[in-house]
Amino acid sequence: MSVPSHAHGPAGGRFDWWQALVRVLSSVEALREGRALYTLLATFCCAGLAAASAQASVGRDELPWAIGQGALALFVAFYGVNAAGLIMMDRAQGRPPREVVDAVLDALGMAHRVLLVLSVMLLAGACLAAVLGGMYWLSGPRQVGPWLFALVAPVTVVLIGWALLAGAAVLAPLTAPTVWAGAGSWQALRRVWRLMRTRLLQAVVLNAALSVATGLVGAAASLIVLIGGRVMAEASVWIMGVDVPPEALMAGLVGRGVWVNNPSAVPAESLQYIASATIGGGVVFAIALVLPTLVYLRGVCEIHLALAASDASSEAP
Repeated sequence: MSVPSHAHGPAGGRFDWWQALVRVLSSVEALREGRALYTLLATFCCAGLAAASAQASVGRDELPWAIGQGALALFVAFYGVNAAGLIMMDRAQGRPPREVVDAVLDALGMAHRVLLVLSVMLLAGACLAAVLGGMYWLSGPRQVGPWLFALVAPVTVVLIGWALLAGAAVLAPLTAPTVWAGAGSWQALRRVWRLMRTRLLQAVVLNAALSVATGLVGAAASLIVLIGGRVMAEASVWIMGVDVPPEALMAGLVGRGVWVNNPSAVPAESLQYIASATIGGGVVFAIALVLPTLVYLRGVCEIHLALAASDASSEAP
């Protein structure tokens, strides 16, 4: 994996905290990446449409169709997010971002490595749990006895705590960026395991910083949508003179639909305006959801490159 020269840490393997934090916080620049925005927006819309179709099929008791449409929603969401991640990794590595079609094709060819690495790690976790369960069984009064339990209890606490922390700070957020950077399945598995062993503290701190940046972007987007939506709804009712509750025009902005129990009791004109506002508000809701996702994807790419660069400098003679 090639890493830009500015990503490498100082000699001697010391981790450059300041540079890494600056890179993570600068992930807000991802909001300007139009190709990734388009990819994620199309992904969320298509996945949402498939999920809504699955829900409708369940309501009609068409279980096979519901399963197929639900699987399609997961397929589109998984590979679409990976395609956007590839574009973000290009930016993080200082390369021109690939075209959307190329990103989708590349995601179809490599994103399965993410699932493979996660599956192997989960299998390893299940084996560890089985070993610990066996040790507890041996600690029973009819086997070895309490003296073994005195050893097993603290070991269990440490291992479970480490596994949860490593899974949340390394395995879940950094497996995909490792693949996006070009690592094969076995190489990605080794890198993720190495990061879990040697860079867990750095990963925890950088992920916390990324959570703050992502949360601020999400909060700002939500505030803008709610304030703008309220003004839009009140102004629409007042200027157009439509007999529609302002809350009904805002439903799409928060990802909800408007259900009318008795459509005959509502003027047809009002129903048309509610439907239009729901569609338009749904688009705004999707955009507001995409923005923090863009920041998060760029952030995990920056975290991966910062940790990989630190590992590379520590291995250098």
